[in-house]
Amino acid sequence: MIVVATQDFEVYHDIVCELRDRGIPFTTIEPGEEIPATATVVVTGAEDSASVDAEVPCIEAVPGTPRDAVEEAIAVLRGGDGRQVIGIDPGEKPGIAVLDGDVVVATFQVPPDEVPEIVHRETEDADDPLVRIGDGARLIGARIIDNIEGLPVELVDETGTTPYLGAGTRGAGDILAAVNIARLEGELVDSREISPTEGELKRIKERSREESATNRTIGSDLARRVALGELTIDEALDAHQDEG
Repeated sequence: MIVVATQDFEVYHDIVCELRDRGIPFTTIEPGEEIPATATVVVTGAEDSASVDAEVPCIEAVPGTPRDAVEEAIAVLRGGDGRQVIGIDPGEKPGIAVLDGDVVVATFQVPPDEVPEIVHRETEDADDPLVRIGDGARLIGARIIDNIEGLPVELVDETGTTPYLGAGTRGAGDILAAVNIARLEGELVDSREISPTEGELKRIKERSREESATNRTIGSDLARRVALGELTIDEALDAHQDEG
């Protein structure tokens, strides 16, 4: 059982709302009151911790960041001092799953360029985080790996990681694949050297035509620079117009 013990209204409000939103059972007491026998972890504010006499773990919540404290409390409930692992399913809009031990504590789905920022933010306070990324969508995956700095990254065989999706679950595939990727061991890598194939260049050219207001198609050299992450499609179209 999570016990919330604080006189800080902001901390109290944020933590209670976060717990209710997640459907997590909890109880509240005043700092200094006896801790219930059912308590597994106490969440309190920085000003209240000296008044809380607990034989269970006590987590100090920072105002404005309730998710961090709640996730730490959940990890305690699960018996968890498990390692934080982030799984990434690369693609046009990669799925990201943050696991604490075997518990999924957060998920995201964002454009590729935003993935490194989320990874660094989510691992900022972790003791020994690990990033695992699927080996599909090679070009996008390689760019993501190159932009994740200071963290160990494993390249995972993502075969079979996307589950069958039943009715009403459209759009969840990339997130579920990221969860599965996070749970698979891979090969530790520093970078991934990729040469774009003719098929990949052709798809980039087709995208440039689709996104061009004047139905223009970029050439192979510009498509290769897009594939390697040196240019965006819009920048390549601008360069193509200048060449013309």
